[in-house]
Amino acid sequence: MKRRKFLANATASSVFVGLGGLSLSSCSTSAKKITILHTNDVHSHIDPFEKDHSQFPNMGGLARRATLVESIRNENPNTLLFDAGDIFQGTPYFNFYGGELEFKLMSKLRYDAATIGNHDFDNGVEGLAAQLPHAKFKFLSANYNFANTILDGQVKPYTTYSVDGIKIGVYGLGIELKGLVSRSLYKETRYDHPYPIARDMERILKTEEKCDLIICLSHIGYQYKVKDKPNDLHLAAKTKLTDLIIGGHTHTFLEKPTVVQNMAGKNVLVNQVGCFGLNLGRVDFYFDTEKNVAANGTRIIV
Repeated sequence: MKRRKFLANATASSVFVGLGGLSLSSCSTSAKKITILHTNDVHSHIDPFEKDHSQFPNMGGLARRATLVESIRNENPNTLLFDAGDIFQGTPYFNFYGGELEFKLMSKLRYDAATIGNHDFDNGVEGLAAQLPHAKFKFLSANYNFANTILDGQVKPYTTYSVDGIKIGVYGLGIELKGLVSRSLYKETRYDHPYPIARDMERILKTEEKCDLIICLSHIGYQYKVKDKPNDLHLAAKTKLTDLIIGGHTHTFLEKPTVVQNMAGKNVLVNQVGCFGLNLGRVDFYFDTEKNVAANGTRIIV
């Protein structure tokens, strides 16, 4: 895709915020740039919607996403690609292939990691485990304990990446399965409340792994009317070291990331790009020589 066409597909709305001392005015051309791309709740939508679709005519499609991702990687090789869960369920592709096709195509796009959504259990823990060999990317979930299931050892709480001298830590969080998924599907998977788990993960990633940037892949939902239900906005406010929360589950279409102040009084970005592969999220992080960081986030219509 030519640069002009790529820019035309990007929404005009974006947000530029300082996260750790670096401001827009001090962001020079010498700053290191890390690009984070992300999707959520794709729900097995591989083809574009029909041209006469009432809501999303001729929108989406994995081939278009692949072209966008390739274009952005050519622009900035320091790019990582993530998914925030609910990869499965929504089209006949899942009914027929059971997730094999989704994982194979995501692997061709070179996704770096994903977290697990509630619909990813729709063929049970056995069905998910059977498809994992087709996924050439990591699955992360810190608050699902799979110790007594077939998934034991196949899902990690977090991982790290070193990109152009910047160390990036990524951890995953999932929604409570009880009431959403039949117990016969998730078996003995144990759910832990995401807030204390997130604080433990970010502590490990900052103090032990020495990460410069910390990202959460969350499938707990953006916001709810129910006051005490865990969600991404409350999660951001209850953390201290996480820089970006990439969300899923609620199919929330954000034109730009929401900025939330955390427990330490610093800004956290919370982003989610709807569903069905209609959008690609993009957040660019800029690091100066002291590794102070600022970020610019937007969404791209596929």
